[in-house]
Amino acid sequence: MIAFLPFLVVALALLGAVHWYVWRRLVRDVTAAGGPARRVGTAVAVALPLLSVAALASGRAGAPFLFQQVVAWPGFLWLAVLLYLVLALAVGEAVRPLLSRWLARRAAAAPAAAPAAVTAPVTAPVPVPERTAEPGTKAEGEPEAKAEPEAETEAGAVVETKAGVVVERPVAPEVSRRLFVARVVGGAAAAAAAGTVANGAYGVLRGPKVKRVTVPLAKLPRAAHGYRIAVVSDIHLGPILGRAHSQRIVDAINATQPDLIAVVGDLVDGTVENLGPAAEPLARLRARHGSFFVTGNHEYFSGADAWVDHVRELGMRPLRNERLEIPAGFDLAGVDDVAGESEGRGPDFARALGDRDRSRAAVLLAHQPVVIDDAVAHGVDLQLSGHTHGGQLWPGNLLAELANPTVAGLERYGDTQLYVSRGAGAWGPPVRVGAPSDITVVQLASKQA
Repeated sequence: MIAFLPFLVVALALLGAVHWYVWRRLVRDVTAAGGPARRVGTAVAVALPLLSVAALASGRAGAPFLFQQVVAWPGFLWLAVLLYLVLALAVGEAVRPLLSRWLARRAAAAPAAAPAAVTAPVTAPVPVPERTAEPGTKAEGEPEAKAEPEAETEAGAVVETKAGVVVERPVAPEVSRRLFVARVVGGAAAAAAAGTVANGAYGVLRGPKVKRVTVPLAKLPRAAHGYRIAVVSDIHLGPILGRAHSQRIVDAINATQPDLIAVVGDLVDGTVENLGPAAEPLARLRARHGSFFVTGNHEYFSGADAWVDHVRELGMRPLRNERLEIPAGFDLAGVDDVAGESEGRGPDFARALGDRDRSRAAVLLAHQPVVIDDAVAHGVDLQLSGHTHGGQLWPGNLLAELANPTVAGLERYGDTQLYVSRGAGAWGPPVRVGAPSDITVVQLASKQA
């Protein structure tokens, strides 16, 4: 915990700095000081990061599941909006001076306009006897003349009233121009961020699309030609994605009529007690040779052993560093995720693959693509993985590329092919941008066919 503290301090400081920047551009620069809009905007700018921290920490802290659900939607969605707000505002920093110069040139070319006079309603005065006085003196009973009050508009213009007429004295042109530019750039950034996140959330909540990939294997027998494996990863059942999400995935997989189903980790973000009902539709998965499951890193945050027992009750077979022969004529193996090493249950390739007949084709289920070197060393023909989400939120794919050999799709490493699914769900924000969720039907092809 002590080693984690510096990272936490840096992360919180960065989060605070980013929120200050967003508050400055979207609240301070576009509202009047002390006005209701400024006060409301400031309150929102304080509340949203607190909700995000609560959403991130509540699950690990063991908070009641209802509380997790309440804070998850606004807290996680705000993180996605924040990302695209910052990106859009960064672009706006380049647009801001260009727009200001264009407006200045336009104003210089236009003729000067007189201040606008707005007639205000005037109450007719009560007639009083006329009194006369010497010039320079005031008549008896005449009140002292008082200066008309001045008021400031939200835009910063000064308003004065004279004899029932309201006259607005415009502020300096550069002040009005700066306010206009700030509102245009801020409004455009907010609209772009909101639209991007809304579209990305719709994609997740609609459910994953089915992809089809053909993978030729040199050692696959003719009898297994056309064998279909439905690969699904990173379902991420949790406070946001629940039972309806599971049902959409089950319906999509069953519609493909696969020969075998592979669930390659990160099924859940929570305990069996809280998410067991959400996972229940998985009991209705149907495939000729059954459904198989390997752990992902998030299972070890959620009670891996309990979930392994539960998926077995749902009709899936966990593969924990073990292998079996598929009747079609190839070996299927599965290894625990590398996150299990902290609990003494990491991947054991020697146990899963060490004594097999290498003349047979081997398909390996492993959550993280990073174990591809071990797969190559043990003569695996095809590794099926997830974990990366394809980056989930652009430009997250650039970071994912730094940590994974393959972010999404099919690639070859020596004699081993690696297929990485983008996953069927989402972690954190229920949003995907540039990395749509998927279920992949991998069709094996025999070179002997």
